[in-house]
Amino acid sequence: MGCDKNENHKHISNDFFVLTGYTHCAMAKTYPSISDDLKQWIVKQPMYFIASAPLQADGHVNLSPRGLDSLRVISDNEVVILDITGSGNETAAHLHENGRMTIMFCSFEKEPKILRLYGQGHVIQTEHPNWSTYLSLFDASLPAIRQIFHLSVKRIQTSCGFGVPLMSFVSQRDTLIRVSEKQGPEGIRKFQLERNTHSIDGLPTPGIGPASDT
Repeated sequence: MGCDKNENHKHISNDFFVLTGYTHCAMAKTYPSISDDLKQWIVKQPMYFIASAPLQADGHVNLSPRGLDSLRVISDNEVVILDITGSGNETAAHLHENGRMTIMFCSFEKEPKILRLYGQGHVIQTEHPNWSTYLSLFDASLPAIRQIFHLSVKRIQTSCGFGVPLMSFVSQRDTLIRVSEKQGPEGIRKFQLERNTHSIDGLPTPGIGPASDT
């Protein structure tokens, strides 16, 4: 359940909640859609995490930290993520195989909260009819844009986040952008062919292999 701070509830017998002043944190709270309050909270988070996994039992679960203003809530149950070329391409491989994806946000500031969006995702690439529409939601001038992830959200769940540390946000890193600019389009394409065509478990990723050059 989400954490509500309410000075009027300090009489609750549970010593933990008495000390903190937060109530209604005994269990997770689910929502039928991404409310306006949750949307506003999501926008304020400078980073989030994407979890995905292959179907094989001994496959590697992937957890990817994200930033760079790369997520948009486009409806009450839809999210899109701008994906820039990086050292691996695990999320795309997993979505291509089974579509399972979870996005997690957590507050590092004074008011604690964890939000998880569970759903079915797929990879949007340049030939997709919605590519231009989704791309227009982001800074399309960013170098090394690889693809866009679309998540149809099936479960929305908050929890208290009492164990998440307090930290101060300084700024987004520009390292990935600077490295991508230095590589240039040809260097980025070479890197993708060398590093992004398969997951670490050998699953193929869509749209990266030599056939996509044609």
